Amino acid sequence: MSDGDVRAAVAAGAARPKDVYACCGGRAQCGCCTATVLQILREAPTAANGA
Repeated sequence: MSDGDVRAAVAAGAARPKDVYACCGGRAQCGCCTATVLQILREAPTAANGA
């Protein structure tokens, strides 16, 4: 799962890590990507923060 995959999932509406993994066709296994997924989710504009 690449950075681009995560960003595309977020752009498609993923709001939680499990949504990102589902959109990318997988699930968290070793957890190495979880910190990156969470960071991208925090950076993503949402309706709640004015986007």
